Amino acid sequence: MTTPSTSSPSREGMRFPDQLMYSGWETPSRVEADLFEIEADGEIPRDLRGRYYQIAPDPAFPNRTGNDIPFNGDGMLRMFTFADGHVDYRSRYVQTEKLKLERAARRSLFGAYRNPYTDHYTVAGSSRGAANTNVVFHAGKLLVLKEDARAVRVDTDSLETYGEWDFDGAVTSPTFTAHPRVDPATGEMFAFGYEAKGLASRDIAYYVLDAHGRVLHEVWFQAPYTSLIHDFVVTQDYVVFPVQPTTTDLDRLKAGGPHWLWDPAKETCLGVMPRYGTADQIRWYRGPARFAYHYFNAYNEGTTIHVDGCVAEAQPAPFLYPDTLGKPQDITKSVPRITRWTLDYAAGDGKGFEERVLQPELAEFPLIDDRVETGRHRVGFTAARVLGTEHDGGDPILRGLNSILRYDFDKQQATGQYVLPAHFTFQEPVFVPRGDDAPEGDGYLLALANNWTTMLNDLLILDTADLAAGPLATLHLPLRLRSGIHGTWVPEHLVQAG
Repeated sequence: MTTPSTSSPSREGMRFPDQLMYSGWETPSRVEADLFEIEADGEIPRDLRGRYYQIAPDPAFPNRTGNDIPFNGDGMLRMFTFADGHVDYRSRYVQTEKLKLERAARRSLFGAYRNPYTDHYTVAGSSRGAANTNVVFHAGKLLVLKEDARAVRVDTDSLETYGEWDFDGAVTSPTFTAHPRVDPATGEMFAFGYEAKGLASRDIAYYVLDAHGRVLHEVWFQAPYTSLIHDFVVTQDYVVFPVQPTTTDLDRLKAGGPHWLWDPAKETCLGVMPRYGTADQIRWYRGPARFAYHYFNAYNEGTTIHVDGCVAEAQPAPFLYPDTLGKPQDITKSVPRITRWTLDYAAGDGKGFEERVLQPELAEFPLIDDRVETGRHRVGFTAARVLGTEHDGGDPILRGLNSILRYDFDKQQATGQYVLPAHFTFQEPVFVPRGDDAPEGDGYLLALANNWTTMLNDLLILDTADLAAGPLATLHLPLRLRSGIHGTWVPEHLVQAG
C-alpha cells in the first residue's frame, strides 16, 4: 500500500517533465484569454447566433506522481461567441476545489488519475474533480462535467465558476456522468453516476430530471462488475448501460496503481431497463469483450433496441489503459468503427446481442442532430481517419483524426466527407442545425483543426450539405488550444433566457 506523503508542499520552481503527454500539441497552455474579433477567411454564416463551448484538460501543474494521463488535467473552458458574422473567444479555468488548493500551494497536491491514495495528505477528503470532460446546457444552467465527481456550474458569459451543482440536493451520487442525454420533445435529462458508493463499487445511480432540472425518477442498482462507463444511451422506452471490460480493483488502487486496466477475459454486459423502470426490471445482455467510449444514439422498435456507436474489439487507448496481464495489445483491435448492436428486451435476462460493423474505417466522436435524440436517427457525423495524410506523431488513434464523415444509417453508407490537408488533425466537431425547421442533419459543423506546422488552431465552419467543398469560413486563432474532449452549441436565445 502506498503511504500518503507527509512532507510539506515544495516551494521549488515548477517545470513540466519531458513526457509525451506534456509535449508537442499537448504541451500545457494554461492561458486564460479574451480575443475580440477572430481573424477569418470566407464568410461566417449570419444565422449562426450562439455560443460554442468546449472543455479541455490543461494541467496547471505537473502531477506530483511524476507521471500522468491526459484526462487528469485541470478543466479549461473555452467559449466562441457567434453574432452577425463575427466571432469572439474567451477561455477560463474552471475554479474547482482541486485547482484552488493547488494554486494556494503552488504545486500539485492530487496524484494519479482517479486514485486518492496517491494524494498529498493535506487534501484528504477534498474533491478531486477536475471538471475537464464535457460541457452541457440544461434548465438554463451551464454545467461542466467529469464523471468521477459532481457537476460544476459556471456563468454563461463570464465563465465564472459558481461551484459544484447537485441539483438543489436532489442528486446524492458523488459522481455524475460526462454524457447525460436529453429528450428534445420533453426536455428531460437522463443521467447516471457509476462507482456511486465509492471507489471500485459496482453501484450505479440513474436519474431522470425534468426540463427545469428537478429529479423525477431515481434508481440505484449494481453492475455485474465495475467498469469505465463513459457514455450511455436512452430511447423512447428504454435506457442502456454498457458495462465493458475496462475495469478497476481497490487493492490495486491502494497500492498506488492505475484506476483502469483492460481485462479481455470479461464479457461485455449491456444493462437494459425501461426508461422509467426499477432495478428489478434490469436485464443484462452479454457478448464478447468490446469497448466504446461514445455512441451516436439508440432507438427502439417495440422491444427491439438498436444502439449505434464507435466500437472497438479491445481498449481503444491501450497506451493509457494496458492489459491487466501486461500483454501487448493488437493495435488493429483497438480501432473504433461505426457499429450497431441490436437486442430484444423481450428475450429476457442473460441473452446475447447482435453486432454488425457498418463502416470499417477508424471513427470517433460520433454525433447526431440533437433534435432526434432518443428517437430513430438517420444522419450521423464522426471524426475519422483517411490513411496517408494524417499527422503521424504521438497518440496513434486520436492524432490520426484528419477528416469528418457524414453517415446515412438508412442507406448504411458514408454520404459525405471532408479531408484536411496534410499536417492537420481534428478535434471533436459539434453540429448546429440550419434552423428550427431544417431537415435532420442539415446545418453546420464546427470543428477545431490543429495545424502541426504552425502549432496554432483554426476553427472551421463546414456545411453539412456539401462537406467535400471544404470550409465556408476558417477562423484563425493566434493560440494553440490543447486537445479538447467535448463541447456543445447553445443558441443565443437560450443563453439569454437562462
